[in-house]
Amino acid sequence: MYELFIIVAFAAFAFYNLSIHDDEFVNTSRKIGERVGKLWDIAHHSMKENRMLRAEKALITILKIDERNAAAYNRLGILYAKQKEFRDAIDCFEIASSLEATPSSLHNLGLIYYETENYDKAAIAFEQAIKLEDSLATRHVAYAKVQEKLGNYKLMIQELELAATLEPNKEIYELLKRAYDQQGMVEESDKVVAKLNKMTRQPKSAKRLLRPARRLVI
Repeated sequence: MYELFIIVAFAAFAFYNLSIHDDEFVNTSRKIGERVGKLWDIAHHSMKENRMLRAEKALITILKIDERNAAAYNRLGILYAKQKEFRDAIDCFEIASSLEATPSSLHNLGLIYYETENYDKAAIAFEQAIKLEDSLATRHVAYAKVQEKLGNYKLMIQELELAATLEPNKEIYELLKRAYDQQGMVEESDKVVAKLNKMTRQPKSAKRLLRPARRLVI
């Protein structure tokens, strides 16, 4: 179960790293001056091109101009997280959340807390993210992952069940089945197996219609 949790959670982390930026870029560019807008554009393209030092310099310059720019702190946190500079990433996400708490910044903060084995703080961050936006399965999977580490297996299962309801896919069903097996919930596990078998029997064309490939736009 642990390995699968890692795959799902960090797939989610990659998704937020890429997907939230476009909205931030558009919204921020409308509010700030031309100079900061150009710096934000440099940071955006530099991160796409994996030019991290250039992106870092641009973001730090933005923060010198506008020290309360939560979006810049969030992007800087993501940059540090990608380089495994977790202490700096935590600092940036904490500042971003204190200035303007968003589901994505709180979710990313939770992931970094998890990576550094600070599970109590990770749980709090995920709880806050879910309160702001509870319709994404990945948030509930990440929260379930932390609850497993804290030994709260009942809550872990509840969160996985919610995730499976929001996004009934093979990966989440497999996580839920393993959770049921771990707790000796045979009947519930058998029901999930039936759902998995049904999904496996579906024609590939039908699968594509039901779950079109998700493209990440940055």
